Amino acid sequence: MLRILHNTKIDFIRRWRTAAIVATAFTIPAVVLILMNGFNWSIEFTGGTRIQLKFAQAPNVADVRAVLTNAGFASAEIATFGSPDELMIRVQDQEAVARQEQGAGAVVAEIRAALDQRFGAGSYTVGRTEGVGPKVGEELSRQAAVAVLIAFAITLVYLAWRFEWRFALATIVATLHDIVATLAFMKYLNLEISLFVVGAILTVIGYSMNDKVVVFDRVRENLKKGRKIPLYDLLNISVNETLPRTVMTGSTTLACLAALLIFGGDVIRPFAWVLTFGIIVGTFSSIYVASPVLLWIERKYPRDSADKAHVSRSQARAESEAEKEPPSRPVRSTKAPAGR
Repeated sequence: MLRILHNTKIDFIRRWRTAAIVATAFTIPAVVLILMNGFNWSIEFTGGTRIQLKFAQAPNVADVRAVLTNAGFASAEIATFGSPDELMIRVQDQEAVARQEQGAGAVVAEIRAALDQRFGAGSYTVGRTEGVGPKVGEELSRQAAVAVLIAFAITLVYLAWRFEWRFALATIVATLHDIVATLAFMKYLNLEISLFVVGAILTVIGYSMNDKVVVFDRVRENLKKGRKIPLYDLLNISVNETLPRTVMTGSTTLACLAALLIFGGDVIRPFAWVLTFGIIVGTFSSIYVASPVLLWIERKYPRDSADKAHVSRSQARAESEAEKEPPSRPVRSTKAPAGR
């Protein structure tokens, strides 16, 4: 059987300060940008219309924009889609969303009529259209938020049942770090937040929690063995022992995601990007966030004091039970006396 990274003795925890600086430098600018500009929401959440066109000859984007402006869609977004002769038109302004509410294809029909008048009816083909009204967008936004909250709440309940509070708190802090870092990554790449991306965020939460549970399970097993070594060394031992599993799981999953990034197309690619970063940051936080946080909690609220209190209570209970029992009669020895 192939075994990789067997019996490694890497001092991971020693680099936690450098890791904290890198994580802070990565997330803080993105948080500022999010507070200033928000996210790039898909029409599934804001409402609006999206239409994909393929022209026989690559059009001038400025001419297409002028046509849409004259038709009443001045704020429409136009982008090439794969090649110069393919365009993606997205309309999300309030007036267009209100018109979309009047009929499923109302805005698409207006856009096509304007383009037919300028370029001709046979000069392009419609590849894909999407139209979402304002009520549907609000409902999808609410359901997506509820799904994320339910997933995180179930995570908290599971951790509270599986581990003691020290482990659970460290896992929660590390998982929150993963969520914030993933949102920062999405902001840097300006990824459009669609239902696919929300599903990727939920998957990242589950993967992140699972990776930390694996590491902390090994820490708990080593604690039960009664190893008389500092927690700092115990955390390093546990991370090194789970390192082969972490590398094998992460590498195989990343290989599948690489295929999606290359061959998945523009619809699946944001989902694959979020999952790829989520796996990397989840592994990073299991080593450099969850473990140092657990070490800090242990130093702040040492386990020894709790154990001593538990031992003293057990001893007091045993002494009280011994006092209630009647004294036992001495046992007469039947062994013959030794010869002189």
